[in-house]
Amino acid sequence: MILLFLIGFLAGVITAVSPCVLPVLPIVLAGGASGGRRRPYAIIAGLVASFALFTLTASAILSALHLPQDILRNIAIALLFVVAATLFVPRFGMLLETPFVRLSRRPSGDLGGGVLLGASLGLVFVPCAGPVLAAITSLSAQHRFGAEVVFLTLFYAAGAGLVLLLVALGGQRVSRRLRETRRWWRPALGAVIAAAAFGVVFNLDQTLQTHLGSWTDALQRHTEESSYAASQLNALRGVKKSAPTVSTVGLRNYGPAPNFAGISHWINTPDGRSLSISQLRGRVVLVDFWTYSCINCLRTLPQLRAWYDTYKKDGLVVVGVHTPEFAFEHVYDNVLAAVHRLDVTWPVALDNTYTTWSAYSNQYWPADYLIDRKGDVRAVHFGEGDYSTTEDQIRTLLGVAGPTTSVKDTEPTEAMTPETYLGPERLDRTRYVGSQPVVGKAADYVEARVVPQNFISYGGEWTLSGQTATAGLGATLALHFHAKKVYIVLTGQGKVTVTLGARRVRTLDVDTARLYTVLESKATRDGVLRFRFTPGVRAYSFTFG
Repeated sequence: MILLFLIGFLAGVITAVSPCVLPVLPIVLAGGASGGRRRPYAIIAGLVASFALFTLTASAILSALHLPQDILRNIAIALLFVVAATLFVPRFGMLLETPFVRLSRRPSGDLGGGVLLGASLGLVFVPCAGPVLAAITSLSAQHRFGAEVVFLTLFYAAGAGLVLLLVALGGQRVSRRLRETRRWWRPALGAVIAAAAFGVVFNLDQTLQTHLGSWTDALQRHTEESSYAASQLNALRGVKKSAPTVSTVGLRNYGPAPNFAGISHWINTPDGRSLSISQLRGRVVLVDFWTYSCINCLRTLPQLRAWYDTYKKDGLVVVGVHTPEFAFEHVYDNVLAAVHRLDVTWPVALDNTYTTWSAYSNQYWPADYLIDRKGDVRAVHFGEGDYSTTEDQIRTLLGVAGPTTSVKDTEPTEAMTPETYLGPERLDRTRYVGSQPVVGKAADYVEARVVPQNFISYGGEWTLSGQTATAGLGATLALHFHAKKVYIVLTGQGKVTVTLGARRVRTLDVDTARLYTVLESKATRDGVLRFRFTPGVRAYSFTFG
């Protein structure tokens, strides 16, 4: 567990040198430069404390008080303006710092404003979320507090805080000479903080992050998704997450494979009979966790089909464990129709209760577990890609030689818009612009005039509830995408008209709960797609390729 805390600390350090902290750097520099020697330490103490406190308890507090989910961000913005005011009006700053003076019995100017500024940054600071932060927030939302979660949060915050402390100390050293020779330095620093606060108000921080991307993604994924970290985080939280492409190469023995449990239906087995790991002894089994509206899963199907058709005569069995992401994927008839439509001919188990998913400690779609003839797990692969390695492992366990299969790998290799959820349950507020979302009832929305890259904006009447956004009268949706292919998960009955600029792209006839293709292009494109929905159509998410 100590190693997991160190991984959390390192993930925080990496976060603090990624583009997602650029919007707060001017504030840290200005804050560190505007006080005495202790002020940078007070700022970082306030940041770490507020980040940890509200990461662990925000969900419970807001739910208990029936407050909107973004109220903490608004409080943080207000605090930034208060700190800026203390720099413009020193007397106001002294008044604000009086309680801290009494506590410390030292001259004011360091602690009060520093702690206040740090506390506001702890709320504004939205790191590049990875498995570490996802584990913290998901457990907090479920009120599953324990020493491991608290320490993981503190180590993560301390890692980011250490880097920002160095920034604040650097700002302090630069300011010393100015402080001695220039009277305008203090209001100038106040102006910097006020300008940064205005930037947060108008989402300029999010726009900056969006356009810059992240130069630390690969390093952070490697740190947070190491085999040890992933297993420990999964043990802590037991939740699902879209899969990165990470492979365990080689044929280590991971022990006996868990049996298929909690399966409501079997498809593509004689008379719908169930299968078990013990029944499949003597065969090599590839257990594939998937769900039929997941574009990453759909892109793996041609390769799975090639392996099944090529090696089943040699003793390979593929079992697709269908663990649903959305509510409509729990419905047997929907899964059955998808299996036939997608030409999935191997056995499929419906794991609606996540029992088999949990037995394997799985957390990704797609995920493949390769089991040898004795029933032991010998290789694991998460996500798309690296098909040649998996095929080599299959052939090794089967003991076969000869030519391999040849299927084109369609996994994207360039940056593109990330998966975007439309229901309030998983809506990413950092990539949403426009009218304030209203949860649980119909509301009118006004599309933003400018939609930054990777952002969405609602227009017309929508009802946002759970996983879905249900269209009402005049419902529209704008999406600024960067990808070759755009897909949307829809259900209900009706039509969706899609335009790109002045050109109509296509009209989607919605009649089945599934993934619909919006746009396909050979080259990466960047633009704003606008969708016009007929009332009653329900939208779940966008995925990209």
